[in-house]
Amino acid sequence: MYHINIQQGNFLDQAAVEQVKAGMTRSQVRYLLGTPMVADSFNKERWDYIYYLKNGRTDHIDSRRVTVYFDGDKVARLDKPTAAEAAKQDASAAKVKNGRVY
Repeated sequence: MYHINIQQGNFLDQAAVEQVKAGMTRSQVRYLLGTPMVADSFNKERWDYIYYLKNGRTDHIDSRRVTVYFDGDKVARLDKPTAAEAAKQDASAAKVKNGRVY
């Protein structure tokens, strides 16, 4: 039976995530990471970027989450995966290529 791949959210390139620094404007963050997946209607000072990919054939799941907190129009802080977690996620994603797990 054929199972489709399910991809949701913004693909989060670790190199782009590493470029986001405190003091950057909202437009600079949007340029690097794209439009946030989740806009919190109760807290305009927080942007959530979520990425989820489930390979239908193997049930392999790759998920990432980055949260950007603003103070006014400037980045106050950033919650992101550690370098070790990001490397593990990238290695896991590299195994999935063209719908195949290597």
